[in-house]
Amino acid sequence: MKFPLLSATALVATLALAPLTTGAMAAVDASAYREMERFMDVYNRVKADYVDKVTDEQLIKGAIQGMLTALDPHSGYVDASDFENLRIQTEGNYGGLGLTVSLEDGAVKVIAPQEDSPAWRAGVKAGDYITHIDGKLIYGGTLDEAVAQMRGKPGSKLNITVVRPGRDKPMELALVRELIVQRPVKWEVKGDVGYVNINTFSETTGADTRAAMVAIEKALGRRPLGYVVDLRSNGGGLLTQAIEVADVFLEGGEVVSQRGRGKGDVERYYAKPGDMAHGLPIVVLTDSGTASASEIVAGAIQDHHRGIVMGERTFGKGSVQTLLQLGPTTALRLTTARYYTPSGRSVQEGGIEPDIAVPQISDADYKSRPVFREADLRRHLINEVKADDRILEEDTKDDPRFTATPEALKKDGIEDFQLWYALKTVARLGGPAQVAAVTASMKKDLAGK
Repeated sequence: MKFPLLSATALVATLALAPLTTGAMAAVDASAYREMERFMDVYNRVKADYVDKVTDEQLIKGAIQGMLTALDPHSGYVDASDFENLRIQTEGNYGGLGLTVSLEDGAVKVIAPQEDSPAWRAGVKAGDYITHIDGKLIYGGTLDEAVAQMRGKPGSKLNITVVRPGRDKPMELALVRELIVQRPVKWEVKGDVGYVNINTFSETTGADTRAAMVAIEKALGRRPLGYVVDLRSNGGGLLTQAIEVADVFLEGGEVVSQRGRGKGDVERYYAKPGDMAHGLPIVVLTDSGTASASEIVAGAIQDHHRGIVMGERTFGKGSVQTLLQLGPTTALRLTTARYYTPSGRSVQEGGIEPDIAVPQISDADYKSRPVFREADLRRHLINEVKADDRILEEDTKDDPRFTATPEALKKDGIEDFQLWYALKTVARLGGPAQVAAVTASMKKDLAGK
């Protein structure tokens, strides 16, 4: 039995495991045995002659990690500490900064800060590099070591050094750890528009999304004009929950398919009858941090013409990882399939293109800050259909709708331009009064910060 998971990072996953059998050993041929002999020669030479004494555990773990790292960025070895990280990410709360991070060539890279966390409020952004913690260089260490240093007792202080490509000097940030509460779904009513913010796909995301839809109707006392579903900076998570969330907004039909190595190795997943949004307009907000499970939801809604995808091109992670158990607290996280949207598109490398491209012009450095996506990862899987994304994203003319400065927007009460534009798009269905109500709601939020 396989348990697929979808995430842009190694740690957003599930603790459900499948036993790893030895059936594959039958496929090992003579040439493979010769390579194993070569491996053992190197193993014995290192153990005998390395400058420091090394243990069998060190060498075997390093060999396994090296083997999996040579495949793609998302396959890896899961040990006991990784298991605890998986449990925290999918089930529990923790004391820390609210960051999803990965390791790139020895450097700790930010995938996304969790909304309203200490890191998010300090201005840490996707694509930043964390180089020092409390003045100590962390480059060249493991991801587990960096994560352990950033976590700690809520209320405790630490300093981090952040390097942002495009800036001349590092940023020194003094932060206070907080209890990071896993709230995968948040909702609000903006005027007569329902706003559903989905920030991760953990165990309860599907149920929480359904609850948010009910709560919005209850708060209004009627159905809203429509919905904005915010998937920005959502790095993914559980495949089952992505299917559940898409099912909330679809009347039926295919949500996603996953295809393995063999031609017949195809699994398809479908939505059940019943659209909780009752056919009302939907705008799905995406950005470069919208990855994997989030891309499944955006792609399904787009392919079924159920809503408008708005914002920026998504991350482009179109692969499925399966956890295969090795021992009580160890497993392989192995890429076993690619997934495809209902129309047969693979988002690997290319991502989901928005129907309406809306830049985040309320971000002062949105033009100069480099964008980080799947295609930038070393050894990423190649999409079967090659596309020149530089041509897709080339702006030859300034769009007059998107020329306001961050300062001018803030004076108008708009701190999040993409969200305001999405809300306004739905609010127009109710006329000028609803557009004004949405803007007033955002001004109130800004004043309360």
